[in-house]
Amino acid sequence: MLGCVIHGQGDLRVDELPAPSPGPGEALVAVRYGGVCGSDLHYWRHGGVGDFRLREPMVLGHEIVGTVLAYGAGAGADGTPAPGTAVAVHPATPCGACPECAAGRRNVCRDTRYLGSAARTPHVQGGFAAHVVVPAAQLRALPAQLPLRRAALAEPLSVALHAVGRAGDVRGKHVLVTGAGPIGCLVVAAAKAAGAARVTATDLLPRALEYAVAAGADATVRADEASSPDRLPEVDAAVEASGVAAGLDTCLRLVRRGGVVVQLGMLPPGASAFPGNLVVSREIDLRGAFRFDGEFDDALALLAREPRLDHLISAVLPLPEATAAFTLAADRTQSCKVLLTFTPKKPAHP
Repeated sequence: MLGCVIHGQGDLRVDELPAPSPGPGEALVAVRYGGVCGSDLHYWRHGGVGDFRLREPMVLGHEIVGTVLAYGAGAGADGTPAPGTAVAVHPATPCGACPECAAGRRNVCRDTRYLGSAARTPHVQGGFAAHVVVPAAQLRALPAQLPLRRAALAEPLSVALHAVGRAGDVRGKHVLVTGAGPIGCLVVAAAKAAGAARVTATDLLPRALEYAVAAGADATVRADEASSPDRLPEVDAAVEASGVAAGLDTCLRLVRRGGVVVQLGMLPPGASAFPGNLVVSREIDLRGAFRFDGEFDDALALLAREPRLDHLISAVLPLPEATAAFTLAADRTQSCKVLLTFTPKKPAHP
């Protein structure tokens, strides 16, 4: 079978891979769509994400949906989706034993396994392949009215839902989202779904702001004009989704005294300068948001009732055109979310 493998910075290949077979407790899934994530782009362009660096070839991809083909021993019962069922794959396998897991914060598990991640060595291979094997417990049957194509947004929408949850109760409030990439646009949708009265998105690119409006933004402002009081008034909460220090600076300067700023975008490795005195003098709560846990099921339910989010999918390209798909996904003047599509063959060992 074919898979999308990153071998090093700038070295993306479509390789022949051995067809997998499910072991005990595992499921074999025929992948239909996989979303190209910002972290996939970072591995391709920079050889790593934040402090996580590539040390060996790795199959990319963690935003995957498809169809159940078969189960290994001891799996496929107790409510798991039957073979032939359309499913989304939760990409995280927390250890279940660390203090964070015990405290119910499995998204920051210190020993988790996450599809397509170089956070540990050996790396956890991802899902950009015709067939993947995953723990059966990570499968989620799709709601009847949710098509596979839109369901490919479940993983990034889960990230967005978790970030909005970290901001606290946003009902009736004005929320600022800095950065209108795919995640930022989904944060807009998540904030509106959580009851925000007004959501404003900022970005430097006009096309990105158009996608933010499609996701439900009430207002948009160019990022380089956001610090002007006549362009953007004080907000109650802010989610920084751009991953640049300037976005965090904007959030801290525009959130009200006693407000909440959530840092969601992964900043460049090393130290990042920010106006820390504002955190002190205004008693701003600065919180991180990393991945998600139970929000995955909430994301599928939200996608089932929000067909407008289809507009965030800019293009769908076949796996052999992976380099073109990554190039398009990296060009935010033209795209929002780009999907790879797979045409799985019958596995050698069903």
